Amino acid sequence: MEYDSQSPKFALPVDSDHKATEFRIFSIDKPHMRAFHLAWFSYFSCFLTTFAAAPLLPIIRDNLNLTTTGIGKAGIASVSGAVFARIAMGTLSDLFGPRLASASLLLLTAPAVFLFSMASSPFSFLFLRFCVGISLANFVPTLFWMSSMFSPPVVGTANGFAGGWGNFGGGATQLIMPLVFGIIQHNVGAAKFTAWRIAFQIPAVFQMLSAIAILLFGQDMPDGNFHRLEKSGDKPKDKFSNVFWHGVKNYRGWILALTYGYCFGVELTVDNIIAEYFYDRFNLKLHTAGMIAATFGLANIVSRPTGGVLSDLMARRFGMRGRLWTLWVVQTLGGVFCVILGRVGSVKASIGVMILFSLCCQSACGLTFGVVPFVSRRSLGVISGMIGGGGSLGAVMTQLIFFKGSEYSKETGLTLMGVMIICCTLPLTLIYFPQWGGMLSAPSSINTGTEEEYYMSEWTSVEKEKGFHRASVKFAENSRSERGKSDSLTRTSDDIRPTGNSTCLSSLYYINC
Repeated sequence: MEYDSQSPKFALPVDSDHKATEFRIFSIDKPHMRAFHLAWFSYFSCFLTTFAAAPLLPIIRDNLNLTTTGIGKAGIASVSGAVFARIAMGTLSDLFGPRLASASLLLLTAPAVFLFSMASSPFSFLFLRFCVGISLANFVPTLFWMSSMFSPPVVGTANGFAGGWGNFGGGATQLIMPLVFGIIQHNVGAAKFTAWRIAFQIPAVFQMLSAIAILLFGQDMPDGNFHRLEKSGDKPKDKFSNVFWHGVKNYRGWILALTYGYCFGVELTVDNIIAEYFYDRFNLKLHTAGMIAATFGLANIVSRPTGGVLSDLMARRFGMRGRLWTLWVVQTLGGVFCVILGRVGSVKASIGVMILFSLCCQSACGLTFGVVPFVSRRSLGVISGMIGGGGSLGAVMTQLIFFKGSEYSKETGLTLMGVMIICCTLPLTLIYFPQWGGMLSAPSSINTGTEEEYYMSEWTSVEKEKGFHRASVKFAENSRSERGKSDSLTRTSDDIRPTGNSTCLSSLYYINC
């Protein structure tokens, strides 16, 4: 439902919750599109720093005497730090807002990037990769921010572009770091074991600047920052225990955490091993292997946004069930291409299959976060953190199982990882929303299966009497688009009535709260 779309307060048309109902990618209008550009840019910087070591590993391993096992452990460390950090960032976003959560994380992890120049042993290299990898938890406030700024019909698109352009940093670093290294070595005249250390100062500065930009120009929500809204009484200050409990008890979040581990988690794994894979298996030059590896991450600039756009398009026709079915199909195809990647034996064929694999894998990430904003309104940050943490945990598990040492060759590891993707995507069939249905089930009856019933269940009667649930009321009203065309024709907003346990269940009753 669009509300006050011509209000001079906002440059974009908005709904009743003041979330933008349009996504204008080339706009920098405050607050919606400015938040988008700050969010993806800061997340991009995190990928740039976290995977800055990957394309320079052939040089770093000679300098620090890294073994294959040591490299594998460092790769695991680079993504394991974000597992619990993402859950924490979800809670912090719920309580303090995405702006402070994101900027604080960037500033806290930037020093570790600077300290890479002082790494002198396999342990210090592993420890620094762990510390820098914590910055990947910035994914959670990034997606929380988008879900706070954009209305349900376009939130998948916004999340897809923010996540995709951020993940693009994982591919960009495969090109940037060898280029910076080459300039420092050949143009400045530094020795190669000194050049790679100096090169790490570039992404470190980049990350700090993005944090400062968020603090100076960012805004948590369309109507202002969390602190001001809570101080004015426009936003209730929620309790940590309540926010956390309503998030962790929602089984849909746990299923999506598992499946996200085998799209985003797999992407992180490939970012860590793909350059070395092409370098060693096909005897390519470092720069050539880096360029090929870069195409995997660079695909994010179109693939993850495509997943978000596709999720919104399918929802307009088929509702939430369309979002879930599309996610399952695309992620399963990604698993199939991963299996094939491990079986082909030529450079050209490997590059072609890798591109198809990257498109499916990254589109599945965008499709996942087309579903996430609807799992919970009250505990959106916790849910996002759980699922984001699941992505990092998936990366840890796949690298531990398949790429830690010499038990499996990298080609065998890729094949087995593809099989695991296919199997771990199947639980999507268990996700069910009473108001919209699931992949294999239709929605519940009108009396028990409404958006208002679902989102009001997160609030107690006492909290409703105090008006804490009002944002959920607006979100429930605006999320009716998830019914899809056919259901919307047979079940209109006039069908919704308040129940004895709920107050103000629709906008019709909201004015009496």
